[in-house]
Amino acid sequence: MTTGNGHFNLLARVLHWTMAVMIVAMLFIGVTMVASLHLRPMLIDLHRPLGVAIFVLVLLRLYNRLRHRPPPLPADLPAWQVLAATASHWLLYGLMLAMPLIGWAMLSAGGYPITLWAGVHLPALVPHNPALYAALRNAHSLLAYVLFATVLMHVGAALFHLWVRRDGVFQAMARGKD
Repeated sequence: MTTGNGHFNLLARVLHWTMAVMIVAMLFIGVTMVASLHLRPMLIDLHRPLGVAIFVLVLLRLYNRLRHRPPPLPADLPAWQVLAATASHWLLYGLMLAMPLIGWAMLSAGGYPITLWAGVHLPALVPHNPALYAALRNAHSLLAYVLFATVLMHVGAALFHLWVRRDGVFQAMARGKD
């Protein structure tokens, strides 16, 4: 069921914008974590719980998306753009699910404790295995680049709808009832 007003429901909008900030923060935290030995321990302590929060929120977001269909795209949108929009949204969902799981498995394979905060630890997903750790680390890094590129394309498409087409697609996620 849709909201009936051409807009995403309130929960979808809140989750979208909250997660957008979290994901952009995670991308910059990840880059800085790799580049700065001095800041690395503090950023890792921030990166882990933020990744878990994103994972939990994407599950909630998927549940909401399956219960509340998004508003339809404009009828005059070319078929290739409809396909690109659909594919990119599902790619974003897949990446938002995969990145935290791969990060968790990577740390497990590396034998690192997954501490969210004092006294709260996640169980290992996979056994300690240095070769698996290396493969998962490479996958996590590669998918971070894919996520970054997909986010850039998503933002570009949103701005295209806002400034060029002026077709209400951006407004459907930006605000509720007119």
